[in-house]
Amino acid sequence: METATGFRPHRVVVLALDGLLPFELGIPHRIFGRPKDAAGRHLYEVVTCSLRPPGPVDTDADFAIHVAHGPEALATADTVIVPASYELGPVFEEGVLTGELAAALARVRPGTRLASICTGVYVLAAAGLLDGRPATTHWADADRFQRLFPHVRVDPDVLFIDDGDVLTSAGVAAGIDLCLHMVRRDHGTAVANDVARRTVVPPHRDGGQAQYIERPVPDPQQATTTGARAWALGRLHEPIQLRDMAARQSMSVRTFTRRFREEVGVSPGQWLTQQRVERARHLLESTDLSVDQVARDAGFGTAQSMRQHLQAALGVTPTAYRRTFQTAVAT
Repeated sequence: METATGFRPHRVVVLALDGLLPFELGIPHRIFGRPKDAAGRHLYEVVTCSLRPPGPVDTDADFAIHVAHGPEALATADTVIVPASYELGPVFEEGVLTGELAAALARVRPGTRLASICTGVYVLAAAGLLDGRPATTHWADADRFQRLFPHVRVDPDVLFIDDGDVLTSAGVAAGIDLCLHMVRRDHGTAVANDVARRTVVPPHRDGGQAQYIERPVPDPQQATTTGARAWALGRLHEPIQLRDMAARQSMSVRTFTRRFREEVGVSPGQWLTQQRVERARHLLESTDLSVDQVARDAGFGTAQSMRQHLQAALGVTPTAYRRTFQTAVAT
């Protein structure tokens, strides 16, 4: 759908399988359907397809949906997303594709970005697309998934994994985190944050799945680490020691670290780095501060330290990130 100006929205094709969860099917449409460029043009085009000619697809609810496109739509995709389904049959039971599903996936062009939401990861794994690669799924299903696909490096603790051309997310609402991440990766934090605000969700959730795993109900009198996190967020530009965060909650370092991981899903150090990376991204996009000043304001201290952390988290240098995503600074 390229226009006379050469503009063509990124085409996201969502594969609707029988037994799908309507909530998860709607996530890509909600997130990718919002972003627009300065001229008001949609940055993405979202299309839903099934394995069969246009027609009804069963859901896990008491209604079916009508899908207007067949598997041929997969050949037109820049990104293919596979939401969860409760009727994957041999894909879920034996780790092998049905002939119908294999034929549909064969239509996907080389180089197409692939993503899964929750147990949609079984489809990617059964197709052999995750062998030797990191992936995640719903924490409650991670052990079974690992047994069925021993060559996949399963991480049950994270909300999503970006492995370049293949991305996987944890259960249900983690699909929102994944789709926002792809928007952020494609168009920067300003665009992703705008989508998040309009969707009334946080633009970036702290931690991973560990915080959602069922545990005995804690004593309501026990202190939490919420105050320490708020305190740290207000002074990311300063050196922050673990003992200082623990002192804010009147805990020992050991108790604070354990409680923090239970509540957030990552260690205090990992969390601080995540927040500083997000702060640096925002400053690189929205200001004309020098790289050295951004490094200081984000709490990395030096440009070299920030460069190393952004390279590890995003795969690009601060200068390259700014060149790609910086928005015009008001004059």
